[in-house]
Amino acid sequence: MIHVKTAIHKKMNKIEITDLTLPELQVYTSLNEAQLLHYYEPDLGIFIAESPKVIQTAFEQGYEPISFLVEDRHIKTQAKDIILQYQDIPVYTASFDVLKQLTGFGLTRGMLCAMRRKPLPALETICDHAKRIVILENVMNPTNVGAIFRSAAALNMDAILLSKGCSDPLYRRSVRVSMGTVFQIPWTFLGDDTWPADGMHRLKELGYKNVAMALTDRSVSIDDEALMSEDKLAIILGTEGDGLCQETIDACDYTVKIPMAHGVDSLNVAAASAVAFWQLAKRK
Repeated sequence: MIHVKTAIHKKMNKIEITDLTLPELQVYTSLNEAQLLHYYEPDLGIFIAESPKVIQTAFEQGYEPISFLVEDRHIKTQAKDIILQYQDIPVYTASFDVLKQLTGFGLTRGMLCAMRRKPLPALETICDHAKRIVILENVMNPTNVGAIFRSAAALNMDAILLSKGCSDPLYRRSVRVSMGTVFQIPWTFLGDDTWPADGMHRLKELGYKNVAMALTDRSVSIDDEALMSEDKLAIILGTEGDGLCQETIDACDYTVKIPMAHGVDSLNVAAASAVAFWQLAKRK
């Protein structure tokens, strides 16, 4: 039997959880990322944002909440201002131990929010007035995707494009690692384009020089004078381990390396992205 105690407290639709089988809690408990993505199919799906700071960033970028899941001791403290912005949205609450049992992990800052996705913009919209854009090719680790977004936002990249093989930036781990920057920097998937051929052709038509971050015999240093003088760059980063596919490297205008010391041959893709963005943003 399901036991739920519902009350409105100071414009707050608070629902105290005493049973873990509420159907409304499935988005937090039993649905995987793919199921959330297709939750309202054929309409857009759902994603989960974690912590008041990240949730507030999503609000500021126009994302709308469906429900909140909050540790009870945070209802009147750090979660309060977030909740009161949407007084009609259900606020499911329980103790730390109950929520950990419910979700399988301790909530960051005691709060989760199920949110509706927004339509993704077209490539041309993303690239309008953008001088430095990032292309992720088959970056499958959501932690790396989130870290790359955070570096891109912090280090003056204008937009991010992702191939179909990439992890979704709105997966919970990506959102958390990015500290909400997935809501701040424009991004989209490359859609039905055949990558790399069609996608790179479209980028060249938009005036970009394509830059492969890879170690080859023809790689130039990341501070190469000709590279740094280019007006518009598309900086392409590859999957963990294997890096970029050879077809992508062969089709690029530049192949670029980060100088290394102590016999180290490469950096993790997230670490390499931060170095590349810092250097290549200098001549924006």
